[in-house]
Amino acid sequence: MPLTGKSTFRNTALAVWLLAVFGCLWVGCRKRELIEPTPGMEVSERLWMRVLLYEDLNRCTLSSNGGFNAIDAATWSKTDFGKKAGIVEVGFSADRIIVSGKQFGREVIIRPNKPFVVAVNGEHYRGNLRLTTKADGHLFDVTNEVPVEAYLAGVIGAEMPNYWEPEALKAQAIASRTYALFIKRKFGSGRRWDVRKTQANQVYSGVSAESATVWAAVNKTEGLVLTCKGDDGREEIFPAYFSSTCGGHTQNSRDVFGDSYDPLCGVECPYCRNVAKMSFYFWPMVDFDADGVSDRIIERYPKLSKLKAIEDIEPFKVADYGNFKRITSVRLFGKDGTSGYLRGEDLRLTIDPSGKKIRSAACGILKVNGKFRFYAGRGYGHGVGMCQCGAQAMARNGKSSEEILSYYYPGSRIMQD
Repeated sequence: MPLTGKSTFRNTALAVWLLAVFGCLWVGCRKRELIEPTPGMEVSERLWMRVLLYEDLNRCTLSSNGGFNAIDAATWSKTDFGKKAGIVEVGFSADRIIVSGKQFGREVIIRPNKPFVVAVNGEHYRGNLRLTTKADGHLFDVTNEVPVEAYLAGVIGAEMPNYWEPEALKAQAIASRTYALFIKRKFGSGRRWDVRKTQANQVYSGVSAESATVWAAVNKTEGLVLTCKGDDGREEIFPAYFSSTCGGHTQNSRDVFGDSYDPLCGVECPYCRNVAKMSFYFWPMVDFDADGVSDRIIERYPKLSKLKAIEDIEPFKVADYGNFKRITSVRLFGKDGTSGYLRGEDLRLTIDPSGKKIRSAACGILKVNGKFRFYAGRGYGHGVGMCQCGAQAMARNGKSSEEILSYYYPGSRIMQD
């Protein structure tokens, strides 16, 4: 019996549906390229970021899905470690770096093949690596050399949740790009690296921090930086600092870092309270053993050894914002009536290098039963520049990245670098 028009249509539709289903299953079972090739590899390497990943190693592991080349920086001899090399052991012996049993010199460049991603101890990073022996010839450092925009893709998602508002992510991208390039240009020429991967500069987690939303923020702001007028009247980039939660008012950079830029003057922030965790906006009281505090401070700042032992600490200068105060410097009292001074931010990070217990310098200090107590704490971080939680709150309220940056860096301009 011949098929009717309707039957033909139904059978054709069924066939198309089955092909679509099997097609999806086939594609889903195929091996897919999960990491897009690294952009910017064609840009001159002298313009890339050099990120210090590890210091003082005597061994590590390397791997790359596309394989990699190891190049002796002194002789430029190249050894190819192909896709089948798997995880390669790197060691150190007799002032030489050893890669999978092959001896190289004091400095080795690792160049992965497409998609230009290499793993160090299981953590994936874009671009190249440079393994460099220390001056004493006993250990080596690992530096990631990576195009600027690819570097930012590993920063934004580490510094700010990738599900936050697109305009907040874009503001973070511009601030992070500005900060990174400023630090590179000011300090990079005097050392083998530009920035650390930690909060000492800005957190960088490589490929693990990437997402579609992060890459969108990076791509939509490509090359954009913040500038302000310098002493000569010309527009120049500045260190666009930022921190998690300012607690109600950002801080003047001069009081924290000792530098002075007009956009880093400090502004009122009524926004972050609506986004920040309560334990970040108001952080809990914490105690530290007084003897341990004394030892840490004197060890970090030998000039204070004249105090012999720090008997007491009191705020010396504070920034008063009405309903809370941020300590900008403290006076340290030693034995025999001696005293010394320290910036508030230096004090908290010396006592608590993680910054996770003494979360800001906006707090009170007491000595109680042989312990230094930090109480009534407010905010998370140094408080200079953009408040990240405030930026998210502004973005939720419909503000653009330009408006967010203009608010937290008053008088700044967004320009193409």
